[in-house]
Amino acid sequence: MCRNIKTLYNFDPPTTDDEIQAASLQFVRKLSGFNEPSKANEVAFNRAVKEVAVVARNLLDSLVTSAEPRNREVEIERARARAAKRFGAGED
Repeated sequence: MCRNIKTLYNFDPPTTDDEIQAASLQFVRKLSGFNEPSKANEVAFNRAVKEVAVVARNLLDSLVTSAEPRNREVEIERARARAAKRFGAGED
C-alpha cells in the first residue's frame, strides 16, 4: 500500500483528526489514482475522503491493546534510521 500512510494506532498522545484526515486523503488518492480530482469527480473524491476518515476514527477508537503506547519521537527516529540504512546517510 501507500508508503506515506503511517501507523496511527496506540500512540501517546493519541492520533489527531488531522493525521487521520491526511491518511484518508492518501488512501483515496492511491485507490483513485488522482492526486487532485477533476471537477467532475471532486464531490465523490471529497466524500470518499470524509467517509474513510470516519471509518478510520471508528476503527482506532474501537481497538484494544495491553501494550504500552508508542512514543512518536522514538518512532520518528526509528524511521529515520531505517531510511538512512535503506537510502544512505545523505552524503554529498
